[in-house]
Amino acid sequence: MSHAVPPVSTAAALNGVAPVPQLGVIRAQGEDAASFLQGQLTQDVVLMKPGEARLAAFCNAKGRMLASFQVLKVNRDELLLVTSADRLAATQKRLSMFVLRAKCKLSDATTEVALAGLLGDAAVSIAAGALPSSAGGPFDHPFTIALPPADGTPRALWLAPAGTPLPPGATASEADWLLAEVRAGVARITQPVVEAFVLQMLNYESVDGVNFKKGCYPGQEVVARSQFRGAIKRRAFVGQVAGEALAGQEVFDAATPDQPVGLIAQAATVPAGTAVIASLQLSVVAPTARLVVGAPDGPALADVHVPYPLLADV
Repeated sequence: MSHAVPPVSTAAALNGVAPVPQLGVIRAQGEDAASFLQGQLTQDVVLMKPGEARLAAFCNAKGRMLASFQVLKVNRDELLLVTSADRLAATQKRLSMFVLRAKCKLSDATTEVALAGLLGDAAVSIAAGALPSSAGGPFDHPFTIALPPADGTPRALWLAPAGTPLPPGATASEADWLLAEVRAGVARITQPVVEAFVLQMLNYESVDGVNFKKGCYPGQEVVARSQFRGAIKRRAFVGQVAGEALAGQEVFDAATPDQPVGLIAQAATVPAGTAVIASLQLSVVAPTARLVVGAPDGPALADVHVPYPLLADV
């Protein structure tokens, strides 16, 4: 078992346009599209303006996250939900169960939308030229969605109608984008961690992923109770593992290895191991802690930190 601290890989120098094949798009279209999603997602999509995008989650009745999205409101009757490709079909199917008589059609629009990730200077310059020029109209031009930075590096998603040429600029890799995702500290729900987390376990309330003033949605009572009754005992931390790590793997405290103390929410391979977002018990996060991944004798997890202020600390 190694507790050596690996050299930390950061996203500070990343720049360019990256492919994002791990993402897909669900389109919600119809005069009831916004009101339907209002009753299903953690975000207030009705109050969103055309051209605006927000982070949101879809939970089960117990408040456990089934999927996460960047929701772009193209116009009053059309919204695009950017989500993990491996969760798209199951999420679309489950959402469709609740449409009933609402005038809303859900479809897989992945092949109809060109997607790219923007890092560094590319995120700044391309976003400046891709602001919605006809917000409120059809999806017929590029949009950008600003995302939380990674180690100070700006990030954005670029969306355009299929066939639109990618914006010019330096080329970044898929690995670059995945590392930046992790280092930003906002976990994306993938198949290995479905129903593993309540929103606050991934700090979603601190990165504007939930609106506590909106109406009901599945799991709302659990989410509200966690927030307002002091029941938050796990938080999401960014760190680096001195070896291989995967989403869904447990984290242990080497000093008391009988029970896991956390779970890997997202992982990205880096030269010196794996960059991760880990949801950890607050009681075990300390400078002297010896955290390991996968097993009590697994590789060490180090450089554990939260890269943004938590809501309770603001």
